[in-house]
This record gives sequence, structure tokens and C-alpha cells, in this order.
Amino acid sequence: MSEKSPEDSPQVEQVSHEDEYARLSEVFESSARRWELIIYPSLFAFIVLALYGFYLIYNLQRDVHYLAISVDTNMTTLAGNMQSVSRNMGQLTTNVRAMTVSLDAIDRKVGTLEPMLTNIHSMDQSMRAMTQTTGSLNAAAQGMNLHMYRMNRDIGKPMRVFNSFVPW
Repeated sequence: MSEKSPEDSPQVEQVSHEDEYARLSEVFESSARRWELIIYPSLFAFIVLALYGFYLIYNLQRDVHYLAISVDTNMTTLAGNMQSVSRNMGQLTTNVRAMTVSLDAIDRKVGTLEPMLTNIHSMDQSMRAMTQTTGSLNAAAQGMNLHMYRMNRDIGKPMRVFNSFVPW
């Protein structure tokens, strides 16, 4: 009785497929659990990094906004200062032109001084000659003084004697 009936053989094949499906299901579930250990933490890390990235971008946008406001304020101040500089440069230009005119006038006046300098040079030479002459006169006056002293000394003694004879 070892004969197999045709009805028994499909059941054997069905049981073996069911075992294979069960085994496949178990392998799939264990694989899914392994993937869950990798995917869920990775997904959580991605979400955390995405939120942090959003936070950084938001702060960067806010900082750039404050920077733009600050630059705008400083540019307005700079524009006002540049207008002052422009006005001052205009005044400086006017003053330099006035100085140029004054220097031209001074140059013309110095040009007229050249002949006067020649005259002053000749006057200087004349003054030197006068100084030498005055020195000579001074030396002559000192000589006269010395001579008068000697004459007084030489004539004074005999005149004292003569004065003693004269009654007045």
C-alpha cells in the first residue's frame, strides 16, 4: 500500500509552499525589523537636521535683514556726509582760486620790488661808506680831544701863572 493516490500529492505540494511562504514571511519580517533599526533613526536624524537647517536659514535671513537695514542707515548717513564733503570741496576750490589771485598779485608786487632791491643795494653801499666816514670823523674827534687835553695841560700851567697877575 504504498501507492500514492493522485489526491495526496497536491496536498504535499501545498504544505511545502505554505512552509516556504511562512519562511519567506519570517525572513521578510526580520529584514524589515533590521531596516526599521536603520531607517527610523535615519529618518529622525534627517528630520532633526532639516529642522536645524531651517533654523539656521531663518536666523541667516533675519541677520541679513538687520544687516540690510544697518547698511541702509549707514548709507543714508554716508550720503549726507558726502554732500557735506562736496560742499566743503567747493569752498576749498573757491579759497584756492582766491589764494591764486592773491599769489599772482604778490608776484607782481615782488616783480616791482626788483628795481627797488637794486636801489636798496646802492643805498646799502652808501650807508657803508657813511659808516666808514663817520668812523673817520669819530677818530678825528678823538684825536682833537687828545690834542685839546695836551694843549690844556701844556698851556694850562703857564696860564695859571699869568692869571695870578691879572686882577680880573
